[in-house]
Amino acid sequence: MLDICLLGTGGTMPLPQRALTALIVRYMGRNILIDCGEGTQVMIRKSGFSMSKIDVILITHFHADHISGLPGLLLSMGKSERSEPVKIIGPKGLCSVVSSLCVIAPDLGFEVECSEISDDFQSFDLNGLRIEALKVDHSVTCYSYCINLDRRGKFDSKKAERLGIDLKFWKQLQQGLAVEENGCLFTPEMVLGKPRKGLKVTYCTDTRPTEEITVFAKNSDLFICEGMYADEEKKDKAVINRHMLFSEACETAKQAEVNQLWLTHFSPSIKDPCEHAEFAKKLFPKTKIPCDLESIELKFL
Repeated sequence: MLDICLLGTGGTMPLPQRALTALIVRYMGRNILIDCGEGTQVMIRKSGFSMSKIDVILITHFHADHISGLPGLLLSMGKSERSEPVKIIGPKGLCSVVSSLCVIAPDLGFEVECSEISDDFQSFDLNGLRIEALKVDHSVTCYSYCINLDRRGKFDSKKAERLGIDLKFWKQLQQGLAVEENGCLFTPEMVLGKPRKGLKVTYCTDTRPTEEITVFAKNSDLFICEGMYADEEKKDKAVINRHMLFSEACETAKQAEVNQLWLTHFSPSIKDPCEHAEFAKKLFPKTKIPCDLESIELKFL
């Protein structure tokens, strides 16, 4: 099960009625944060999620609306008497950027571990989740992220009994661990069926649509994608600034066959994104125009 909260839906600058786009994901009591613009920590407090339980922060790119809230967040985490390290993952240059931002946040009381993404695609195993990063098409180096909760095959108890595996080892095998008894090695593959469908959340902002994004988001249970501009007349501006139109995000979702699309990262020029909901749903019926703090609980089918 994954608890998801889209903390804000704005792009470029925070507005009185719209916070900057960021996402927080909770799994097994621990949190992963994607992006941290100005005011993100305020939205985390409003969401009910815990800042002190953020173990990983994923940064898409180094524009201010995606990272300028980081030192304040780290300071607040430090004041919560946190002692565990926090891992931050992002594009090349991350170590230098975080070091500069943290000049105003010294002596946090915990270690900040920075990990720079070196390739166009990279995968990480963190807190029981498989996280993938894909380089996208923006004006600066920028990454989209997939959070995957993989699901092992169903445990075959009858097969375990036939193999003479002691009951005390079943849980370890279910968890994907091999066991050995009296010189006999038992592996998970011996008693687990084919992997079952897990959960997949794809987060994509600040990019032009690309074929690689479509493949990356394929069959996502939830696809959170930027819709910087709603009007088709803004196509030239979207191309120049390396952003997406509503229609382009919807077409990407359609081609990727995602279960649901949440549009986000709205331009400040869009007064009410919901006015364009009918247009977006005609293009992709499973589209939602979310509000700040939009939440969902994803469960295995």
